[in-house]
Amino acid sequence: MTFPALRRRLAAFFVVLLCVLALTPAAGAIEYPDIQATAVYLGDPNTGLPLYEKNAEEKRYPASTTKIMTALIVLENVTDLNQKVTVLEEDFNGVPADGSKAGFIVGEEVPVLDLLYGLMLPSGNEAANTLARFVAGSVPEFVEKMNARAIDLGCTGTHFVNANGLHDDNHYTTAHDLFRITQEAMKNETFADIVSTAQKNLTPTNKAAEHPNGKNLYLLTTNQLILSRNSPYFYAYARGVKTGHTSQAGYCLVAAAEKSKAPLISVMLGCEQPAGQPQPLTYSETKKLFNWVYENYQSKTLIEEGQEIQEVPIRLSTEADKLVLVAGGDLSATVPKDMTASDFEWNASIKENIVAPITKGDKLGTLTLSLNGVSYGSVDLLALSDISMSEVLYYAYLLENFFSTPLFKVILVVILLLFALYITVYMLRIRRKRQKRRQMMRSKYARMEQYDKNQHHRD
Repeated sequence: MTFPALRRRLAAFFVVLLCVLALTPAAGAIEYPDIQATAVYLGDPNTGLPLYEKNAEEKRYPASTTKIMTALIVLENVTDLNQKVTVLEEDFNGVPADGSKAGFIVGEEVPVLDLLYGLMLPSGNEAANTLARFVAGSVPEFVEKMNARAIDLGCTGTHFVNANGLHDDNHYTTAHDLFRITQEAMKNETFADIVSTAQKNLTPTNKAAEHPNGKNLYLLTTNQLILSRNSPYFYAYARGVKTGHTSQAGYCLVAAAEKSKAPLISVMLGCEQPAGQPQPLTYSETKKLFNWVYENYQSKTLIEEGQEIQEVPIRLSTEADKLVLVAGGDLSATVPKDMTASDFEWNASIKENIVAPITKGDKLGTLTLSLNGVSYGSVDLLALSDISMSEVLYYAYLLENFFSTPLFKVILVVILLLFALYITVYMLRIRRKRQKRRQMMRSKYARMEQYDKNQHHRD
């Protein structure tokens, strides 16, 4: 076989090999599901990091998932949730007759907490307006608070026009932004309790007799993930949160779940409801996404509180010349099941020139775990033990440091200048003495010459 023919065969062999390698999935690689929604963001609320994204930064209409922000603003601005608010006729302005309502009546005096249940469970549009008016004086002023809070939370594609999510072309958000808002809201225990409630009997009010059942309102959630255990859409690990739908937005669902200490928040926007199906795809697709995560990921404690991280040098002590730093808390994240802490980059930022005395628990730095440039969280680095200071070493340290201070440099310059001045003055004095001596010698010689002349003249 000639060399050119051999070279062509080897080239063909390597091309085939590369194709086979490219088409063969890597061992342990996670296969991503195809989710039927226009925009999706599924993330770990502890870290904010995404586990699944699809058009997550695309601006979309949020419909009633808007009410998550409404509830957050109310909870951040009202201290007494038992305070009663009177429902006014103006609270029904802009609310269509066929729009979702909680069932409150004009003139009804309702506790703020019950209004929040009416807002989040049956998605009451009148409840949104009542709460907005109560908190800010008017709906427009409340909307200003919503937009300001969105900016505070890092939302980059969000703008609210109302408190209930009824359609407006200028009322939009993104799946990622809605995740950020929900992530913050779920930190509030009252919010988390409300959105995980499937049914709620409200307290009787002054208008209870005027309700259709002649009693206090009984509310059911619109969220099929938590409504009934007998439903095929029920998800045992679901913890809320909020549904939404308009013809322009499609079907939307923000859902929270937690299994094996791994919390998740899913945002799904722009789903459809197939013909003949009782519910939109939001529920089945969200369940599919949650199950996919729990099959492939798990919550892991990457760093444990008290875990020894690093030894650092310490000065001014005769007890020890090194100090052990430990983690000030746990660092947990939802990561692929085969991933460990050793797979991450450990970046420690530690205080320079650590000196005694040190008290156990003193913060001396931070440790950040990252992967491919993405931070998975940080923990404080704390001193493991007390270390006392040696007075002798301390004063030696002060002296050592004094010589490197600006004050010492100024004093040194002044001393040098004074020394130079002294030398100059000393040299001038010597010069004057020499000049004076020369003058005296000249005068002496002159007198002697004059004396010799006088003697010679006498002779």
